[in-house]
Amino acid sequence: MAACKKNADRLGAHIVFVDESGFLLIPPVRKTWSPRGQRPIVLHHQLRRRISVVSGLSVSPKRRRLGLYYGLYEKNIQQFEVGDFLRHLLQHLRGQVIVVWDNARIHKGGQIKEICRRIKRLHLESFPPYAPELNPDEGVWAQAKNTLANGRPDTIDDLWLHLVGTMEHIRSSQKNLRACIYNSKLPFF
Repeated sequence: MAACKKNADRLGAHIVFVDESGFLLIPPVRKTWSPRGQRPIVLHHQLRRRISVVSGLSVSPKRRRLGLYYGLYEKNIQQFEVGDFLRHLLQHLRGQVIVVWDNARIHKGGQIKEICRRIKRLHLESFPPYAPELNPDEGVWAQAKNTLANGRPDTIDDLWLHLVGTMEHIRSSQKNLRACIYNSKLPFF
């Protein structure tokens, strides 16, 4: 990770922390209130439909501005979607871009290697294995999943609209984005 920071400083590059997550129609359960002596009941449908989301938390070259980029999909994210997301990032970020992500299989395929071969300003780095606490993008998922806690979207369209609203809310707040960076265990931030 120290080498990644040195390269970013040397190149004047954006650092983008990338991760994927899934959201089901079944709500995540958190602590909640209920009448004394009664167990809280959270009603939901037993539907297994999901929305998969990929996001990237970007840090500007001078470390002053943070950004959030994301893509939503009604299926599991594969190499094609990751490649699509990388191209989306590169359309919005000028100059060198260093993407830091986990060692997932979808990050290592031929399509991803081809994108890196064609686009020289894109550099890929990996976190150490089994270290999600280092990825600031995990904070985005924590914030997003907290908004769904104990809730119940009725349809996949409701879930989609809720996720877009939540991601836009997180994106629009430098305070929320900075909390993701500061709450990670990255040593150099």
